[in-house]
Order: sequence, then C-alpha cells, then structure tokens
Amino acid sequence: MELPRRILIGDSVIDKLGRFIEMPKTAKVVVASGTNVQEKVREKVATSLEGRAGWVDVFSSDMKNVRSVMRASKDARCIVGLGGGKSVDVGKLAASELDLPFFSVPTSASHDGIASPFASIRGTKKHYSVKAKPPVGILADVDVIAAAPPRLFAAGCGDLVAKLTAVKDWQLGHDATGEYYGAYAASLAMMSARLVIDNSKRMGRADKSAVRDLVEALISTGVAAGIAGSSRPCSGSEHLFSHALDVICPGKGLHGEKCGMGTILSAEMQGLDWRSVKKALKDVGAPTTARELEITDDEVVEALVGSEAIRPDRYTILSRLKLDGRRAREVAETAGVI
Repeated sequence: MELPRRILIGDSVIDKLGRFIEMPKTAKVVVASGTNVQEKVREKVATSLEGRAGWVDVFSSDMKNVRSVMRASKDARCIVGLGGGKSVDVGKLAASELDLPFFSVPTSASHDGIASPFASIRGTKKHYSVKAKPPVGILADVDVIAAAPPRLFAAGCGDLVAKLTAVKDWQLGHDATGEYYGAYAASLAMMSARLVIDNSKRMGRADKSAVRDLVEALISTGVAAGIAGSSRPCSGSEHLFSHALDVICPGKGLHGEKCGMGTILSAEMQGLDWRSVKKALKDVGAPTTARELEITDDEVVEALVGSEAIRPDRYTILSRLKLDGRRAREVAETAGVI
C-alpha cells in the first residue's frame, strides 16, 4: 500500500507549505497551478517556499500539460499540485512519471483526487483515471477552500455519494467474478458517502465546518483506493456514466456533478434508495436532472447505454443488465433524471 504520510488541514495553513514539504532550502520545488489560483495565493506560497518555486501554468488536464510540468521538473526535488482537480492530477502524474515526491495542495474540494493514487488525464487512450502514485503529503487550507465557488463544493459532495454505488458494484463484481473485495476499504468509502447522505442539510450550508468534513471525507476515499490497490471502492457504474458523458458531450458539467447524477441512476438499477441520494444532492445544491446539468435527455440515455463499453473489464450493474435504449430511458425516467 502507498498512502499519504503527512496531512495538514486547518485555517490559514497555506503559509506553512515551505515547512510542510520538508525540503532543503536550496531544493527547487515545481508548483503546477492554474492561473486563477495563482492570482489568489501565489504570493503566500512563494513567500512560504522562500524563492525556490518554479511555477508551471496548468491549463487543462491532459498529457500536453503533464509533459510541460515534467520538462520543468528535471532538476526539481518535488512537485506541488496547487489548485483544483486538473492541477492536482497533472502534477500527480508528472511526479509519478519522474519518480518525484508529490504534494497535493487543493484550493477547492470538487473530487477525491486530492489523495488518491489515480489521475484523470485526457490523451492517455483511456476514458477513465490512470494509475499514478498517491501524494506524499496533503495540505488543505480550509479558509482557501471555503472561498471557492459553491458549485465546486457541491461537486465534491457528488463524488462522495458516488461511493455508495461504487461499493455495491464492487460487491457485485466479487460475487460474479471472484475478484478481490476488501471490506475495510469498502467501509471507509461508504462512511464518506453516508456523511453527505445522512447530513445533507448541514453539509448544504457549506460553512467552514462542512468544508473541513468534506475535505477529510475526500481524503479518506483516496486512502480507501490506496488500501484497495484500485479505484474499486470509489468508482463504479456511476463513474462510467460520467466518463461516457465526457465522450458524448465534452465540457458539460463537472466530474463530481456527473458522478452524483450517475449515482442516482446506478442506485435505481441496483435497487438501492436512490431517492435519498437525490435529496442529498439537492440539499447541497448539486444538479439532479439533465436540464440542470445542461445536457439533453437523449445524451443521458446514450451515456447509460454506452457506459459499460468505457471499461468492459470492470464488472458493475451495467454488466448484469446490458441496457438497451428503451431500458436506459426507463431507468432515467423512473429516477427523474429526464
């Protein structure tokens, strides 16, 4: 198992980044970050790193940006992913390819890539996350994350509720194929999903207490993936639905938003309580219908039908049901997604 060794969560802790990474004062540190984030925290980070930061702008979560970070990191001692999902994932894969320590410094809490050993990168010939390495350390400033747009918080909640159906799919896969199923990793992921489902009204306030709970839960699910040695406890049919939407209507919706919607659909197919999932997502302000996600009914149906083909090696409820267009539309209509 490869797991994060150091985690610091608190108010105004971004000023402590230099001490947190524990690198010699002469060591170059490459910071992969989006330009919007740099406008908000660059001065504090640069001061904390005492002038040894080499900044690389991240514009997209793709291999072009990964290679850009790798080129800048040839003489670096570590890589920091500072920002949202794309900066963390790009920095993570670059560090993995160069065998450098990686530090995750999220400025929003929109998905569980904060701590997981997987990165969602376009241009890898796979429409799903690829294996990298987990961060050595995670520094999460609650003040910074709480100032992020509310939509990103809601998306993080969507990625958490997804663990409900991901774990169920993992159980189905174990029963159907005999694949490994880890009860502890599954329980850890489920606990994070229940945090949102059982406390959605409180989480919906998105105050600093809720932000801290969300960050801790997202980190826990990343650790669950590290324990399992795969994304199984965190990613199932609901994530395949999200990845299918990425192909069908690229640029529409955030990852966590699409996973949340996928969870409603997967829960309906699995015979779980999809209504409680839908209520929780509404409470936190996440989209629960195609219209709210600004996609069409037909795109939802097409994504449901095509989801299994995204990753045919992974057994889920989709493998059992083999949806056609008619049945997929019935599922989406029953769950009120379309």
